[in-house]
Amino acid sequence: MKTNAELQKDVQDAILWEPLLHSAEIGVIVNNGIVSLTGNVDCYAKKLQAEHAAKNVLGVKVLVEDIEVRLPDPRSKTDVEIASEIIAAFNANSFIPQEKITVKVEDGWIDLDGEVSWEYLREITENAVKYLPGVKGIYNNIIINPEIRNTVEKSDIERALDRSSIDNSEISVSVSGTTATLTGTVHTWHQKEEAGRIAWKTPGIQDVKNKLEVDYEYDL
Repeated sequence: MKTNAELQKDVQDAILWEPLLHSAEIGVIVNNGIVSLTGNVDCYAKKLQAEHAAKNVLGVKVLVEDIEVRLPDPRSKTDVEIASEIIAAFNANSFIPQEKITVKVEDGWIDLDGEVSWEYLREITENAVKYLPGVKGIYNNIIINPEIRNTVEKSDIERALDRSSIDNSEISVSVSGTTATLTGTVHTWHQKEEAGRIAWKTPGIQDVKNKLEVDYEYDL
């Protein structure tokens, strides 16, 4: 078991362990597994890296992320410049269905809209733009509209979880139409996210509600 102070230090050390974040000034507040990150960074990539580092620390149950991206003037770009780089990034990735995606850029924030047939296409679309210079944040509103109209089978998801390295003994799967819901407990945030990714790979899936809780005991 970890005390709040021990978990706070572990999260701070995990953030400082990332080369990208050596000089970043990120505050960490911990209360019974709820970890809040605060501060300012000079690019969106650092914001994402800090979030990823914190999630992978054993004992983190909930992450509250309040890091602000403040671009130094020399690194700032106009929205038109960012939009041009997005088009170039899309053109460089043949998997992105550009004809199904619309993009809006406003004050460095990117809105992605449209529909794709698989979750991984939504992910690679976001990944293509999130590290571009000048980006402050992304709203990924792309929806999943499966080309495969098969009935989503609960047993398919359960077997996929069985094949994984996740301890899924306390995970329950329910399916309603094209929506899968995961409930129960796992031991780490990584397991929660991995279970969600596995469910999203199910043929015909349109939505995954990941309600898994991270179970960890704390010394207060």
